[in-house]
Amino acid sequence: MSNAALTEIGSAAAARQAPALNEDWLAVILGLFIFVLGLGAVVHIDLIGWVVNTSVWINPGNALAPASKNYAALGGAGALLATNVALTAVLSLGAAALKADVKRFALAFTAVFWIAYASWIIGNYAIFAAVTPAEQQKFGISWSLRLTNEGAYIFALIAGLIIANFLPRFAAAIKEAVRPELYIKVAIVILGGFFAVTAAGKLSLASSLVLRGLAAIAEAYLIYWAVVYYVARKWFGFSREWAAPLASGISICGVSAAIATGGAIRARPLVPVLVSSLVVVFAVTEVLVLPFVSGALLAHEPLVAGAWMGLAVKTDGAAVAAGGIAESLILAKNAAEGVRYQPGWILGTATTIKVFIDIFIGIWAFVLGYIWTNHINVTADSNKAKAREIWQRFPKFIIGFVVTFIVGLYLALGTPAEVAKNVPAAIGEANTFRVIFFILTFFSIGVLSDFKLLWREGFGRLAAVYVVSLFGFVVWVGLAISWIFFHGVMPPLAG
Repeated sequence: MSNAALTEIGSAAAARQAPALNEDWLAVILGLFIFVLGLGAVVHIDLIGWVVNTSVWINPGNALAPASKNYAALGGAGALLATNVALTAVLSLGAAALKADVKRFALAFTAVFWIAYASWIIGNYAIFAAVTPAEQQKFGISWSLRLTNEGAYIFALIAGLIIANFLPRFAAAIKEAVRPELYIKVAIVILGGFFAVTAAGKLSLASSLVLRGLAAIAEAYLIYWAVVYYVARKWFGFSREWAAPLASGISICGVSAAIATGGAIRARPLVPVLVSSLVVVFAVTEVLVLPFVSGALLAHEPLVAGAWMGLAVKTDGAAVAAGGIAESLILAKNAAEGVRYQPGWILGTATTIKVFIDIFIGIWAFVLGYIWTNHINVTADSNKAKAREIWQRFPKFIIGFVVTFIVGLYLALGTPAEVAKNVPAAIGEANTFRVIFFILTFFSIGVLSDFKLLWREGFGRLAAVYVVSLFGFVVWVGLAISWIFFHGVMPPLAG
């Protein structure tokens, strides 16, 4: 994309500067604040159980509810209102720290929140989001688009795109609260604790399964990343600033990896958030295709199928959903042949591999920050102060991610059983906020995107890189690696 186009599209984001506190550190503070409040539930002090949670629904009255039963009296509408008020207040304080116009931010954020969350509710309608046959039966429907609840992010993105392209005056009026970089960074900080609990829950898998998974995910960084970077640079002519976040988004963990990489190499804010919009669209496409391919080709190699879903599908919810669909198809097919496997192993394999891939995002961001500082974008004084320069480039929100991960893992594994049993629910409440910040992120990405201008200036080339890399290379190499490490490894038979 040309510099002129980027300036026109992202002028509001680029112009924001925080004299005393930047977005990275603000994201750490906000993310840790929410995480710590959530931990109150570990000792039976439920501080954020009022946050609104949305379930897949067929009856609108069942769509919303507080995250905790302790706040059931609020009802879904009350929880939604409480969430809006609380986020507006806390983020307005953050806007003040960033020297923004607090009144304008609060008014704009109110509009952003309600439109984005309405999109999320629509996207959770069962016809769109129900995945498995069991879910369809539960809701009394015979078919669905199987987008998963993460497919609802696309609805938020579409709402933003409509505003950007058809209501430009309204887009300008809410631009003070359109801050995708801040929202996604807060979400990533909270995400660390969620990953920790998920990883802890899967440590009971056979040690050989974990070791095979660790060996398999190395290729996501050492093979996927290098090839996607090469394709973006040499075949499509993207600069390093675009190629690195694109490679991370396609090869590692989509949104989180793209944002972390963009921060590490000091890419302009719009670069990783545009990559993120592609990630969600293609992840949903993968969920609609790959589980059925695996069910047809890998019914007799069930853990190969699970590993493939973890390596190939690029968002966490979509990867887990793909693993779940693949498991239901493969178990049913084997049961028809008289072989009954214990449920959970295919899904567990997909989830374990995806979690381990995610864990290394922070390390990869540091590695890229070091390489960019010392070998690609060397400053005049970098030979004198390499450590300082690396620190300046390092995405600080990754520190928050690491802190929440370590704390979450310790609480899940290193505390007495009566304490540890409360950890998943406590961190689950904080993770509900993470979902909300993801919703705000994708809505904001849409609002910042004048689609015609983006397409004219190179957005189509981004999509082309994604198609070529994902379906021409990543998916099939992931299948090969999964076969190498998991061929012949079978789940236990049901008793």
